[in-house]
Amino acid sequence: MGHEDFMRQAIALAKENIKNGGGPFGAVIVKDGKVVATGANRVTANNDPTAHAEVSAIRAACTKLGTFDLSGCVIYTSCEPCPMCLGAIYWAHLDKIYYGANQYDAAEIDFDDSFIYRELELAPEKRNKPVENILHDEALAPFKAWKEKEDKIRY
Repeated sequence: MGHEDFMRQAIALAKENIKNGGGPFGAVIVKDGKVVATGANRVTANNDPTAHAEVSAIRAACTKLGTFDLSGCVIYTSCEPCPMCLGAIYWAHLDKIYYGANQYDAAEIDFDDSFIYRELELAPEKRNKPVENILHDEALAPFKAWKEKEDKIRY
């Protein structure tokens, strides 16, 4: 199977997911030319705002492979990842992202992430959601404990 085949699978997942009460997004994670995991958008079906196709596929791939590090894997997603999914892809260390529709196509059907991209560029105190930094010194205690932990697993 080639790149276009895997992308077609992601697109097919997105289309099928609509029939099953989910959103129009699908994702496929591939390693060494083989599908490791798939995911579809189940935000409204599961009442979970993090249940995007990419995040769902990452969770399934990590479970299947028994690791939090998906280096050596690539993701095919029916649409350009939103900021949350993009962050998850980076944290999972996927090697490459292939996407079909783009963020502007998604915006045209009311999946507009542009406000999040704009918010991320602002200083926290200038964002639309109120942000307040409290108990900073106390919050550093777990960081100190992590820094001193000798058997930690880095990610």
